[in-house]
Amino acid sequence: MEKVRVVEIKEDILSRNNERAKEVKDELARRGVYYLNVMASPGSGKTTLLVELINALKGKYRIGVIEADIDGDVDAGSISEKTGVSCLQMHTAGACHITYQMSWEALESLGTDGLDLVILENVGNLVCPAEFDTGATANLVLLSVPEGDDKPLKYPLMFSVADMVAITKKDVLPAFDFSFEAAERNVRKRNPDCPLFLVSAKTGEGVPALASYLEEKIAEYRERR
Repeated sequence: MEKVRVVEIKEDILSRNNERAKEVKDELARRGVYYLNVMASPGSGKTTLLVELINALKGKYRIGVIEADIDGDVDAGSISEKTGVSCLQMHTAGACHITYQMSWEALESLGTDGLDLVILENVGNLVCPAEFDTGATANLVLLSVPEGDDKPLKYPLMFSVADMVAITKKDVLPAFDFSFEAAERNVRKRNPDCPLFLVSAKTGEGVPALASYLEEKIAEYRERR
């Protein structure tokens, strides 16, 4: 009877992608562009928060946005209409994540000349996007109050790769069995030093603190160049 061989194709693909993503990081560093990858579940409030965040930052930075979706252009239209910044819609043709190659092609299509900050709104998913390095400078992960405070325990990789976590929809806290303290403990189990922000895009609460933190990170990034 023939022996069965197992070939770890997935690991090989991830390894190649993540090695090549460093080239994207290096090129963006050379151009002086801070690239923020935003990941979260569908319906967590990514686009709504980004509108508030962009409007808080656009007076200081020249900003471009890449909207990644399986289909549709609703979010790109919303960002463009409500912020006035340049926005590119990327369709993934069914893919649940963005690879470094897709990321780079979108950056080139958007055009980074004259931009200080590019924001990628990744496909809504708490699993696949965390596995593929996009070449981003930093990862912002959102967790909404309606999703529950246990999600960092169920989706460990997503919260492990986060450089910052924003807990969104603070305004609906009274309606849900959600504990910020429990959510923070669960994030810390995956990522001990990750900064957390409790925000409401609807009321604006917490958005200035997140915007200020991003300004600090962008300043540090520029100093390292």
